[in-house]
Amino acid sequence: MKIFKDRIFKFLIIIFTIISILPLFFIFFIILKKGLSVINLNFLLSLPKPPGETGGGILNAIVGTFLLIFIASLISIPLGIFLGIFLYEYKKRKIGEICYIFIDVLQGIPSIVIGIVAYIWIVKKMGHFSAFSGGFALFLILLPIVIKSTKETLDMIPFDLIETSLSLGITYPRTILKVVLPCGMSGMMSGILVGIGRISGETAPLLFTAFGSPFLNLNILKPISSLPHLIFTYTMSPYDDWHRQAWGCALLLIMIILSLNIISKIIVKKWKIEF
Repeated sequence: MKIFKDRIFKFLIIIFTIISILPLFFIFFIILKKGLSVINLNFLLSLPKPPGETGGGILNAIVGTFLLIFIASLISIPLGIFLGIFLYEYKKRKIGEICYIFIDVLQGIPSIVIGIVAYIWIVKKMGHFSAFSGGFALFLILLPIVIKSTKETLDMIPFDLIETSLSLGITYPRTILKVVLPCGMSGMMSGILVGIGRISGETAPLLFTAFGSPFLNLNILKPISSLPHLIFTYTMSPYDDWHRQAWGCALLLIMIILSLNIISKIIVKKWKIEF
């Protein structure tokens, strides 16, 4: 009887697992079917055509997406790792608990609210939209992810490792930098890449900050296009050609996010340290 119950339970788990991942496969199949026919070298390496004209590409959006990610990562990764170490050191103190609550709240704030805050803080002060303000909004989204991944990774490192390092006469700050951080590098890198994958698909904050531009722009003080914003703009347009290009943008964006997730899994598997 127990063997029969175990098999029924295993069968139910398999069925519910398949049901849970089927929507993902359906979404990916539709995007692949509609977007694959659009993607070619001209689509990837040329700029958009004026409204109403067919053809054109999304080079400005590709460059803009990576530029926004670079700006957000440049600020949030070092700051997030530093704050993650701070929370790790003060996790049993009141200040650490309070800071962790604030980070949880920041991570739970809707991205559109973060976009409005970035608009008030930066766009209104500068008097115009810019890539910098868009990168700042994405920084606020990425920061708590980096902090929590760093702190939770360091929590899994045995304290015996730290004690061993200290017993050899190595100072505590040097132990954190030379022993603890390298041991937790795989977990931190995985969290960072997953966080970058998340901000890659954010649209709402960019509506109030980066705003979008049909030109190839590398100036962070001017408006800039991005793949999520371009998808939003093209799907809202009345032009069929833009609708087709939106499917191509969606497929490219999914492939970028999928690649980041696969790389994060490879890093965890290759650099994982067993204790």
